[in-house]
Amino acid sequence: MEDRIGYQDIEKQTSTINGITFPFLFSDNETYLSQNNIKGLQRLKFNCKVFLFYLKTTFQLITALLIKKCYYGPFKGEFGHFTAHTLPFLMYLHKKGVKIHYCGMELHKAFLVDTKGASIIDTFYPLRDFFPEVSPRGNSTIPPQDVVNEIKKFESAAKKGIAPYWNIGDEFYYWFIHRHWLKKGYVHLYDLSAFYKTKEENSVCIFPRGKGAKTSHNNGEAWDYNHLISLIKPHFNKVYIVGHPSQSLAITPTDGVELRITSDNSQILEACSNSRLIITQHSGVNNLGEFVRKQVLIIYKGGSKISDIGSMNNTLRFRKFLNEKIPLAFAFSEEEVVNYVKHFQSK
Repeated sequence: MEDRIGYQDIEKQTSTINGITFPFLFSDNETYLSQNNIKGLQRLKFNCKVFLFYLKTTFQLITALLIKKCYYGPFKGEFGHFTAHTLPFLMYLHKKGVKIHYCGMELHKAFLVDTKGASIIDTFYPLRDFFPEVSPRGNSTIPPQDVVNEIKKFESAAKKGIAPYWNIGDEFYYWFIHRHWLKKGYVHLYDLSAFYKTKEENSVCIFPRGKGAKTSHNNGEAWDYNHLISLIKPHFNKVYIVGHPSQSLAITPTDGVELRITSDNSQILEACSNSRLIITQHSGVNNLGEFVRKQVLIIYKGGSKISDIGSMNNTLRFRKFLNEKIPLAFAFSEEEVVNYVKHFQSK
């Protein structure tokens, strides 16, 4: 099956994007139908439901653009889902003059601004940072009860109004329609560095991932970040160590290394905006570079080529939806990281 974004062969269980063939399929509707052996009438029902949702969602957008108001939420999930499937759409709506009533993580408030730092949200229903208690998963995270109660308040307000309501808490809608519907061009990415950048620096941001298993197909094997920092540090005037406290490894501070392990994303956005390069394992951070117009280097241990990285086909595909401006770079060993940094700094 082929579209303008990529190609996959269900029979061979391969997918291709950017000229790279992966030995696994995209996370899309066709894959779901194939893996669950949905055929005949059941397949027809599924496709009809998706088609009707597409029509409804497009009509919602037309209505929102006409009346200049909508509800969107609740977002309660992973950072990568926020930067790929929620923030770009919210920025699109804001650019079109729509007043957005949004329910989402207060943790992400720093991202919800335009190039001048003005909020893109008209009415915010904030959800507290519960990630130290519950690990996020897609947008299917089940939060603590007090957070559930706040979500119910938002849902009640959204259902009472006549304005369009993007209910991304509906798992069928979010997974099978919303993530893919955005490829029709309903995205915009403000350059957040226009607001958060405070100075020109020869610096680099490193996200020392500590979330999840030590080894996984998507993220690779664990890195010795203290050693990696020591290898990179001579090539920069400053190294920022950034990330959320519940999802980052403990790093030993040294001269020229500034720790910004914090839930205050304005500090992280400032560090990324001031830096020349962002280094991270495969995670939602990959999209951050697009919002601050910075190069991102994906480091992956446990493979030697891009097609070895689990779900990288999906990452590359969804980045196409965002009208990717700066393609990802990759390194698969400490030596490759250092060589990339040397070459990058020589530009």
